[in-house]
Amino acid sequence: MTVRQARPEDHDAVVDFTSETWADRGGSDYIPHIYHEWIAGDGDDQRTFVLDAEGDEKNPSEELAGICQGVLLSEYEAWAQGMRVNPDYRGEGASMHLSKALFAWARERGATVARNMVFSWNVAGLGQSRATGFGPCTEFRWGMPTPDADAEPDLSITAEADAAWSFWTGSDARADLKGLALDAEESWAVSELTREQLRTAADDGRLFVASENGTRGFTFRNRTYDRANDEGKEERWAEYAVGAWADHEAADSLYRAIARDAAGVDADKVRVLIPEGVRWVSDTAYARTGVSDEPDFVMEADLTDPSVSGN
Repeated sequence: MTVRQARPEDHDAVVDFTSETWADRGGSDYIPHIYHEWIAGDGDDQRTFVLDAEGDEKNPSEELAGICQGVLLSEYEAWAQGMRVNPDYRGEGASMHLSKALFAWARERGATVARNMVFSWNVAGLGQSRATGFGPCTEFRWGMPTPDADAEPDLSITAEADAAWSFWTGSDARADLKGLALDAEESWAVSELTREQLRTAADDGRLFVASENGTRGFTFRNRTYDRANDEGKEERWAEYAVGAWADHEAADSLYRAIARDAAGVDADKVRVLIPEGVRWVSDTAYARTGVSDEPDFVMEADLTDPSVSGN
């Protein structure tokens, strides 16, 4: 088997082995629906790999054993996503071949760490990630407040980016999340939060800092996007890159600020990345805010280790 770059002509073969990925959980895989759009971004900062079971770069075949994609999120952070293995080739090291190719590609471009995200219920995916060189990093859930134009935070809400940064650098949330928040560009990816991101959010009116006798927490809107629900109806989502707070009162005020902001951008649904843990989840519950049923896990691989990256 040979790892090569994905081609538009691989679409049907990819769809054949990814269409039923989450069938046992009543869900569907996103890759068959966005394949051409997904690989269109391949270039210096992105590469989509397939594992060709019978061919190579010069003589590609239509029999694929797997697929994955690597994206550079910063000068030193790579993201691995979309790892899928054809059921006919499980147990033959397909994920290892793909991961090693992705690690080598990222390392050649200066990345020192690669991360991925695995649903906590996906035991096979977790084992696969550990076997290919990823180790535990962090875990998070989604806080899910309801948009409300009339929501009124009890604490003062400002847009002081440097105050938010100072709070973040010493916060328990940062420690629990290993400094990570939702990436500004790549959906369903996390990267290290920077002071510049907070300043940009403040300039754009997307930063919300809870204050009373000092800074008590912050959040910021990462993006909005439209997505069809299970009934095929378009819904607008507002996504907040991280929620970090000192206590449950600050959490309550931040969720209210989020609810008000989300209503202002006509969002139907909201999600806020928060650390996993009884403190964060119970603070969210105290604020009468919904929370996802299960956490998501983030794994990371040290690309400076030659045994991992192959370099």
